[in-house]
Amino acid sequence: MTPDSPSLADVARLFDPARLTQARRVCKMTKTELHQRVGVSAAAIGQYERGEVRPRAETIAALAEALRVPPGFFSHGRPKAQIEIAEASFRRLRATTVGQQQQATAYVEQAWELSRYLEESVEFPVLDLPEWAMPESTDVPDPITAARAMRRHWDLGTVPVPYLVYQLEQHGILTVFFSMKEEGKPDDKNRIDAFSTTALPRPMIVLTPDKANDVLRHRFSAAHELGHIVLHHGRQGTDSQMERQADEFAAEFLTPRDVIRDLLPTRINFNRLEELSLWWGVSVHSLLYRSRELELISESTARRAYITLSSTPRRSQPIWDFPGERPELLKNAIELLEGVGVSLVDVASSLQMTPRHVRRLADIDDPQPKLSLVRPLDDRQNLAATHGDTVGTHEEEGATMAHRSAITGRYLSNAAAARHPRTTVTESSGSNKSTGTHSRSAISGQFITGSAAARHPNTSVTEKGK
Repeated sequence: MTPDSPSLADVARLFDPARLTQARRVCKMTKTELHQRVGVSAAAIGQYERGEVRPRAETIAALAEALRVPPGFFSHGRPKAQIEIAEASFRRLRATTVGQQQQATAYVEQAWELSRYLEESVEFPVLDLPEWAMPESTDVPDPITAARAMRRHWDLGTVPVPYLVYQLEQHGILTVFFSMKEEGKPDDKNRIDAFSTTALPRPMIVLTPDKANDVLRHRFSAAHELGHIVLHHGRQGTDSQMERQADEFAAEFLTPRDVIRDLLPTRINFNRLEELSLWWGVSVHSLLYRSRELELISESTARRAYITLSSTPRRSQPIWDFPGERPELLKNAIELLEGVGVSLVDVASSLQMTPRHVRRLADIDDPQPKLSLVRPLDDRQNLAATHGDTVGTHEEEGATMAHRSAITGRYLSNAAAARHPRTTVTESSGSNKSTGTHSRSAISGQFITGSAAARHPNTSVTEKGK
C-alpha cells in the first residue's frame, strides 16, 4: 500500500458496491467463486454488491487479494462509467456467454476511466463523424451509402485503407486492444471477437486476439464495429439484422464495389485472390463472399471455393506484426506523461489499479528482464565522471524540447503544463515543426523520435501486395 493509499478502515467506510461488481466481472468470477476465496458467504457477497452491508477492513483486504486490485480500488470518489450489455454491440453474440459479455463491458468501463484520466493532461483527437452518424441523429443511410459517405468524410478515396485502426483513432474513436484470456485456466471455445459502444462520451471499439489472432480478420472486425457506431446508435432492428448491416458496411468500406468489381476474377483463381487479399487488407474468404454478392460467380462455384479454401492450410498473420493495426492512443498518452515525470505507476496509483492492469488496458507490453554485460561499479563511476559534462549537455537539451504526442502530433495543453511544472510547452498545439533528429512515422504520418521510428518498421497489410 502506497503512502497516498487509503487505509483499510477508510476503504471499508467509503466502500463503493459498484467497484466490487466491476472487479469481480473483470476477473470473470461468480459470487460463489469469490466467497470461496474470501471466506464469507455468497449471500454476503451479494449484500456487499447491492450496498446493503459494508465489508469489514479484513474482508476488504481479502477481496483485494482475490480480485488482484489494490484495496483502495473499492473506495468511493473516482469517476466511473457503467455499461450495460444492451448498450454494446457484440460480434457473434450467440457464441458468447453472459459472463464473457459482463467481463468485456467491465473492461470497457475501466478503459474509459483510463482514457478520462489521460485526457485531463493530454489532448486527444476530436471526434470526427458526419452529422448523420452522431447519436442524436435519426436520419441514417443504408449501409452501402453510409460506407461510401464515411470514406468521403475521412478523405480516403476509393483505394485500400492502410492502417485502419490508426484511422479510427485519428478521427476520435477510442480503440482498445487486449486479451481477456485468464492465465492458468483452460481456453474457452466461446470468446469475444470484437464489440463497440456509443454509450460513453467518446465511441469505443474493443478488439481482441482471443477469437483469432489474424490481422485480416482483425481489420474486418474493426470496420464492422465502425459500422455499428455510425449505423446503430439508436439500436433499431434485431441483432441479426444489425450484424448483417455492419457486415455490409465493412465490406463496402474496405473494398468499394465500384472498384473491386473490376478486379475480382470471374473464375476462381486463388493466386489472384491472394494478391488482392494482401493489397486490400481483407481475407480471401471475404473476397469470395464479395464475388458472390456482386454476382461474379455462382452460388455453387462459391461453395466449391469455400470447401477448397477450408481444406488448404493457411498461416495466419499475427496482429502485432502490423503497426498501425494496433491502438496506440492510450499507450502514447502514457508515454507522453512519462516524459514529463508522471510514470505509469503514478497513473495506476491515481486510478487505484495495478501497473500491470494499466499496461493491459493500454496494450503496453510488460517489461521483460534483460541480460546485459556491465562494467564493474568502480569503472562505471570513473566513466560517468569522465563523460559527466557530455551527459549533462544532452539532458539540458532534452529539457527544452516540446513533448509531442506520437499519435496526434499535438503538444500537452497549457493546463497540463501547469499541473506538471517539469513540462515546457514551447509551441502552440497547432504547429507542426520538426528537426533533423526526427523521422516520419509510416504509421501516423507525424514526426516522432528516431528510436520510435525504429520500433515501427514500414509495413502494413495493404502494402505487402505491392
